[in-house]
Amino acid sequence: MLKPYSHNPSSRLLIFIGIFLLPLFAFAQGSYIPYDRDYYHKIDRYEILQGKNNSAFHSGVKPYRRDFVAKYLDSLAADPVIKSSVDKFNLAYLSQDNWEFVSRETPLSKKPFLKALYKRPGDFAYYDSDEFDIHVSPVFYINGGVEPDDDRNPNRLSRGIVLRGSIDDKVGFYTYFTSSEAFFPSWVKGYAAYNGAVPGEGFWKEYKGDGYSYFSALGHVSFNVSKHIQVEVGHDRNFIGEGYRSFILSDFSNPYMFVKLNTQVWKFQLTNIWSQMTADVFYDRGRPTDGKYPQKFFAFSRLGMNIGKNLNIGWFSSVMTDEVNFNYFNPIIFMRWVEQQQGTPDKVMLGLDGKWIFTPGMELYGQFALDEFVFNEFFGVDGKNSKRNKYGVQMGYKYMDVFGLSNLDFQFEWNQARPYTFQEKFDYQSYSNWRTPLTHPRGANFREFISIIRYQPLPKLSLTLTGMYQLYGADPDEETNWGGDVLKNRLQGSPTGLFDNVIGQGIENKVIQTNLNASYMLRHNFFIDASHSFRRRTAQDLDSPETNQYLQLAFRWNFIRPDYNY
Repeated sequence: MLKPYSHNPSSRLLIFIGIFLLPLFAFAQGSYIPYDRDYYHKIDRYEILQGKNNSAFHSGVKPYRRDFVAKYLDSLAADPVIKSSVDKFNLAYLSQDNWEFVSRETPLSKKPFLKALYKRPGDFAYYDSDEFDIHVSPVFYINGGVEPDDDRNPNRLSRGIVLRGSIDDKVGFYTYFTSSEAFFPSWVKGYAAYNGAVPGEGFWKEYKGDGYSYFSALGHVSFNVSKHIQVEVGHDRNFIGEGYRSFILSDFSNPYMFVKLNTQVWKFQLTNIWSQMTADVFYDRGRPTDGKYPQKFFAFSRLGMNIGKNLNIGWFSSVMTDEVNFNYFNPIIFMRWVEQQQGTPDKVMLGLDGKWIFTPGMELYGQFALDEFVFNEFFGVDGKNSKRNKYGVQMGYKYMDVFGLSNLDFQFEWNQARPYTFQEKFDYQSYSNWRTPLTHPRGANFREFISIIRYQPLPKLSLTLTGMYQLYGADPDEETNWGGDVLKNRLQGSPTGLFDNVIGQGIENKVIQTNLNASYMLRHNFFIDASHSFRRRTAQDLDSPETNQYLQLAFRWNFIRPDYNY
C-alpha cells in the first residue's frame, strides 16, 4: 500500500547541512539565465553555424550559467559567424546582459537616468566590488488583445522585480517575483479550467469571475565545489533537450524546489536533480484552497557526452515516488536497478536525447523517453499496440541562415506519445507537478508537428512565425481514461483491453494553430510585441469546427514573452 508523505527531520537536516557547508569550498561562478526561447535561440544558433559543439557548456541542459555563456561570447567575438550588423548587435546585446563576466569591454549608458540609474543599459541599479555584486531591474508586462468570439477580451498585467549577483565571487544568487492578473485566450482558459492550474504558475485566485490572479516567485543559489562540479539550489524550472518541446523534462509546469549537481569533465557532463514537487491540490468549488498539499519526490540524472566535434548524446533516467527515498541520492547509480531492488514500487523513466550538427548551419536532434516496455508484446505477431509499451518520441531539424539569408532560421519538429505514457497505477506518481505535465503540455495520446520561422531583418526587430498541428484523443468524462490525461490512473477507466491502443483513440481532436509575432526592442530588454494567433479545432463531439482569432499588443520589460502554443 502507498504510505502518506512523511516528514523526515534527519533527511532534511542532511540536505541543509550539505547546502550550507558546500559553499565553503566554492570557486568563482555566476547565477543562471532564465530559460527564454527567444533569448536562448540567439545563443544556440551560433553553435550550429560554427558546426561544432561549444566547449563552454552542453546545450542539452538548460538553463545556462552566466559565466559559461560569457566565456562562449568572448570566443565568438573574433569568429567569422559574427558577420552581419544583426549578428554584431546580438553579440553586443548578449554581452551587455552578462557584462560582469565578459572579458571584453562593454559600454556604459550614454545618458544614465538621474546620473545614478541605468549606468548600464541592462541594470536599473547595480553595485560591483570584489566582495559583492548585485544587479536590480524592474519587471513589467502589460498586454491587451481582441478575441472576437470570446465573452471577454484577453489582457494581462504583471509587475515585479528581478535581482541577481554574487558574494565573494563564490556564491551566485538570483531571485524574481511578480504579481499578475490575467484574462487568458479561450483555449488557455479552457486548459487551466480542466487541469485546475494556470500553466507554469501553480496556485491562483479567482479574479473578476473568469480571470486569474497569482504571485510568481523564483530563485536559486549556485556555487562550485571544485573546478568541474557545480551545485544549484533553487525553486524554478529545468529544461532538457534541444527542441521546442521536451519529453524528458520541460519548463511547462509550476516551479519546484530542487538541488542540482552538474559535473563537467572532459567531454562528459553528468546532471543530477533531486526535487520535491506538488503531487495534488485541494479544491473548493473548483478553486485551490489553503492547506498542506500532498508532496512527492523526483530524482533525475543525465549523462551527456560530446562525440567528436559535432555530436552530443545524453542518457537519462528518472524516478517519481510518493516519499523521499535515500536510495536515489547516489548520483552515479542506475535508478532502474535501485527501484527494482525495492520491488518496483515507483515510476521510472529511461531514455536518451541527442543532437548532430552534421554541417555548419544545420542540426538534427531528437529524444526518446521510455515509460514501460514489454519485448514480446512489442515485437510479437500478436499483441500489437500494447498498453504496456509506452513512450514518447521527438525528431527535429534546425537550419540557420536559410539559403544564405542572414538571420533567417527554420526549425521543424515532430513529437508523439503513445496512450497512457507518463500515467501511473499508484497515486502521486504520475509524471506531473501541480496538476500539469512535466513534459509536453498535451500529456500523451497525441501526435504533433511544429514549424518555426525566425527572422531578424533589423538589429532590434525579430519576427517569429509558429505553425502547429496536433492530433490527440480526449476523454468524454472524468471517469473514462483513453490515455491522454497524465493525472489519471492507467489501470482505471480504460475502455480498451491490453492491446489495440493507438494514438488518437477516444474523442479524436485535430488542432491547427499559427502564431505570428513581431518584437521590437525599444531599449535594452524593453520590447513592444504585436502578434496574431489563429486556432482551429475539429473534434468528433463538435458539430462544426471551433475557430479562434486572437490579436494582441504588449509591452514587456525584463519579462519572458508568453507562449500559448498548446
